[in-house]
Amino acid sequence: MRPKLLLTLLTFIFLSPKSHSQSQPQPLVPPVTQGFTCNPNRTRTRCQAYALYRASPPNFLDLASIADLFSVSRLMISKPTNISDPSAPLLPNQPLFVPITCSCNAINSTLAISSANLDYTIKSGDTFWFVSTDHFQNLTTYQSVEIVNPTLVPTKLEVGDSVIFPIFCRCPDQTQKSNQVNFMVSYVFQPSDTLSRLASTFGVSAKSISDVNGNRIKPLDTIFIPVNRLPVLPDSSNSSRNSSSPPSPSPPPAFVDKERKGLIRGLAIGVGVCGGFLVLLIGFGVYREVALRKRDGDEEEEKQKREFFVGKGLKEMEASLMADVSECLDKYRVFKIEELRDATDGFSDDCLIEGSVYRGEIDGVQYAIKKMKWNAREELKILQKVNHGNLVQLEGFCIDPQEANCYLVYEHIQNGSLHSWLHTDDKRRRELSWKSRVRIAIDIANGLQYIHEHTRPRVVHKDIKSSNILLDANMRAKIANFGLAKSGCNAITMHIVGTQGYIAPEYLVDGVVSTKMDVFAFGVVLLELVSGREAVDEEGNVLWGEAGGIVMEGGGKSPSPEGRKLEKVRSWVDEALMEESYSIESVVNVVTVAAACVQRDPMKRPSMVDVVYALCRSDELFFDVSEEGLNNPKVTAR
Repeated sequence: MRPKLLLTLLTFIFLSPKSHSQSQPQPLVPPVTQGFTCNPNRTRTRCQAYALYRASPPNFLDLASIADLFSVSRLMISKPTNISDPSAPLLPNQPLFVPITCSCNAINSTLAISSANLDYTIKSGDTFWFVSTDHFQNLTTYQSVEIVNPTLVPTKLEVGDSVIFPIFCRCPDQTQKSNQVNFMVSYVFQPSDTLSRLASTFGVSAKSISDVNGNRIKPLDTIFIPVNRLPVLPDSSNSSRNSSSPPSPSPPPAFVDKERKGLIRGLAIGVGVCGGFLVLLIGFGVYREVALRKRDGDEEEEKQKREFFVGKGLKEMEASLMADVSECLDKYRVFKIEELRDATDGFSDDCLIEGSVYRGEIDGVQYAIKKMKWNAREELKILQKVNHGNLVQLEGFCIDPQEANCYLVYEHIQNGSLHSWLHTDDKRRRELSWKSRVRIAIDIANGLQYIHEHTRPRVVHKDIKSSNILLDANMRAKIANFGLAKSGCNAITMHIVGTQGYIAPEYLVDGVVSTKMDVFAFGVVLLELVSGREAVDEEGNVLWGEAGGIVMEGGGKSPSPEGRKLEKVRSWVDEALMEESYSIESVVNVVTVAAACVQRDPMKRPSMVDVVYALCRSDELFFDVSEEGLNNPKVTAR
C-alpha cells in the first residue's frame, strides 16, 4: 500500500470530517468536565505520556507552530510520528504524537488533577473556551482552565496574560505496568470513532480501552489509550514529496507496429534532448535577467541609502526611530550624541572596553556605552521589562540618525568580565577564592531565575557565557548583553547564533529557543568556575562533554565509588584553588549541579529555581539575613 494511501486511511480513522475553508472553524463543544482527579499520594508523580493532535489550518499546519504550542521541539514530535523532515508542511488533519509530561497536580487541599500543565500567552481574541477547543482541540476544557487559574477572570483576559492550560493525561498504574503498558495516549473520541476501530489502529484490545475509560464514552470525551509502544505512522514528508511527483506515463498499446514504435521513440528522444537544451537556455536567460535586475536594484538601494544618510530625510528617520522606543522615553535618560562623543574622546580606542563597548564619564558618573546599528528596539523592549540586582542596569540611550547608530548607555561595572578573571590573567584567577566563585554562581543563577520566572512573557537570554558576566567592585556578578535575548520561549528559529561551547544541543540541531538553553549555558559557566578552563579548548573539545563522566564514572584508585568520584573531582579542580582550604563536598555539589544543567535532553535539566536552591545548600556558605546583610550579602566560612 502506498504511504500516501495509508496516511489517508489513518487520517480517516483518527479524525472526523472537518471543514478546511479559510474562515476560522467553529470547534465542537466537549462534555462539561473539570478534569480527571487523582490522588497525589497514590499516583505516580510524573510520567512520559503522549497526546494525539491533528494538524489543522490555518495556524497549525507545521511542526514549528505545534511544537511551540506544546512547549516541545519539532524533533520531539517528528520522531514518534515518523516524520523524516521536520520542516516539511503537514497535511490537514494529519495525526501527530506529541510528548507531554503528565503529573498529579494539586489544585487545592481537596482537589488534584492528572494533567500536563502548559503555559500559554493570551493573544487578541483568545478566550479559555476558544483556546481549549480550537488550539488544544478539546484535550482540555475551559472549566478545568478556570480551576487551574483561580486568579484570572475569564471575561477580563488581557493580551499578554500567562495562562496554564491543563492537558488531560494519565500515568499507568502498577497493574498496567505489569501488563506491559508503557504509555497512555490522550485521545479525543470523535463522533465517527468506535472502540474496535481505535483498538485495531493502536494495536490494543477494545477491553483494555474500556477498562481504563469505562463503557460510557461519548464524542469529544478525552480518553486514554494504554499502549506498549506507539503505532508506526507512514512518513508524511516522503508522502508529500511523492504526491507532488508527476504520474508515470501510460504504457503504449500492446499492438503497435515495431517500426512505428522505433520512430516514435526516436522522435521522443530527439524532442526530449532539444526540449531539455531549450529549457536550459531559457533558465540561463531568466537567471541572467534576474541577476542583472537584482544588481541594478541593489545599486539603486545603496544609492538611496547613501542619499538618505547624507541628509535627505534625517528628521523623518529620527522621528520614526524615536517612535519605536517612545515607550522607553519616560523610563530612561535620552543622551545627546555630543555628550557621548565628549565622554569617549570621540569613541577613541583608549576608551574601548571590548567589542563596541566604550567607557565614558558624564557629569562625574562612569558609564559603559554600547554602540549599535539600528537594531536596538528589541533589546530596549526587553531591558525595560527587567529590573534586578544581578542584571546590568540600563541607564539611557541615544539615537544618532546621521551616522545611523544607536547607543545604549549602561551602568559601568568596575571589575570587568568573569572571562577575563578566569582565562586571561593567572594572578587574577588565583584571587578568585572558592567562596567567591560559589557566590558568583549564585548571583548568575538568581539573575536567570528572575528573567525566567518573573517576566511575562518569559525572557530567554540566549547568550549566557563567562564574557557576558560582569563583576562589580564587591565581586558580585551581573548578567550583561541582552542583544540576542528573546521575549517568549519555546519558539523555533532557523537562524542559529551563539558562542561555541555554550550552545545547547537542541538549539544547535533543531533551533529550539527555551529557558533550558540558558540553563545549559549556565552549566558550562559553572564548569569554568570549578576548573578554570575555557569552554572550548585549543583542539576544539567542549568542556561540558566531560561533566557527566566526572559525576557518573569517577576515577582514581579508591575502592568505593564515592571515593573515586571525589578523587576525580579533586583532579579536575582549578589548580589556582589548591593554595586555599576548601570543602571538596561543596565542589562536588557544584559539579553535580553543572552536570545536571548540561544534560543533552532539555527535559532532564533542572529549572533555575532548582539550581538556586541546590547551590545555596553548599556547606561553604551561610547568609547574613540582617537588613544590612540583605543589602550587601556576605559569604562566610563555617
